Amino acid sequence: MNDRNRAARLLVSVGSMVLIAAALLHLSDYAKDLRVVSASNLSTPMQGEVRCLFLLVGWDWVVIAITMMISAFGVTAVPKGVVLFCGSALLVTQAVMLALMGWFWGIAIILASALMILCGGFFFQNTARAEPTDN
Repeated sequence: MNDRNRAARLLVSVGSMVLIAAALLHLSDYAKDLRVVSASNLSTPMQGEVRCLFLLVGWDWVVIAITMMISAFGVTAVPKGVVLFCGSALLVTQAVMLALMGWFWGIAIILASALMILCGGFFFQNTARAEPTDN
């Protein structure tokens, strides 16, 4: 393995770990936030939707991080494409979060993760060798 791919894997790993940590931090407040939602004047169906969305955000971050780790360290032929796609998806998520909620420290954490993952994705080089032919 060359140094660029080693650096790419390191960046993707650190970015994925930051993303998983952010998801766990997000989910650690789930019970407290549910009490606040239950005490609010939201309708019952809307309260269920907020609970679902809050849980799914954390879950999606974990799934994205695991997908990138499998892609970066697995035997997939195109780790660069998968990692860049997932990193770009995180940036789109950040743009929507920023537009709807404004700047806060959670956005900074996910943004740092997305940038590390994207940098790692751009570092990946194709190391596939041509198969020898029997001529």
